[in-house]
Amino acid sequence: MAETSDSAIEFRRIAFRLTPDRPLLSDLNFVIRRGETVMLLGRSGSGKTTCLKLMNRLLVPTSGDLLVENKLSQEWDPIQLRRRMGYAIQDVGLFPHYTVWQNVALVPKLEKWQRQRINSRVEEVLQLVGLPSREFADRYPTQLSGGQRQRVGLARALAAEPPILLMDEPFGALDPVTRAEMQTEFKKLQQKLGKTIIFVTHDVGEALLLGDRIALMEAGRLRSIDTPREFLQSSDAVAQVFVNVFRAAQQSPQN
Repeated sequence: MAETSDSAIEFRRIAFRLTPDRPLLSDLNFVIRRGETVMLLGRSGSGKTTCLKLMNRLLVPTSGDLLVENKLSQEWDPIQLRRRMGYAIQDVGLFPHYTVWQNVALVPKLEKWQRQRINSRVEEVLQLVGLPSREFADRYPTQLSGGQRQRVGLARALAAEPPILLMDEPFGALDPVTRAEMQTEFKKLQQKLGKTIIFVTHDVGEALLLGDRIALMEAGRLRSIDTPREFLQSSDAVAQVFVNVFRAAQQSPQN
């Protein structure tokens, strides 16, 4: 596969095995373009989170090449690579003994930003996610709702202005109403962010709402990568299962 100048992340014949007889990923070939949101959709165990961990070198491919910004992942310093990737996860992972402000300021401090720049950026991202600093900066995670903690996690992922944002089912633990609110607000944020976003989900509705393209994973392989419109019209058998689930949910009386 030829180098793609506008690629943010590129998988070239990637495989990953825990043991010789236990492949988790096989023959992955796809490109994530700069500035697009790609949803990694699939059942539990399909390899979605493993893909994310390969991107930021928490795992290393067994074979194949993974390029980040047209540079082999092995050639990146792991710490610098990870600091170019914001990471938002389902259980948030906030430090409970840090205030909201301290949690969000963590990576900029590690990057040795000047204090004035840190203060300005923390205030900016808290405002961006709907948590004004005057009200929330001095609170601790235990003083926040689940949805508010998830917003803080997103603000922390964005704080150091990374060009790439990795999101591993970030809204999965929220109640349905809060989850729907977060999805809607995140959709509004996408244009403002201007980031390359890789978003893991098993929720087809979420994938259709938020994705520029949907990468369908099954048993460690990429089945397809399509726009939402193409996905809804796909003849792939696994895609059809997800589409049928989505359509059934749309026709449910509660909707």
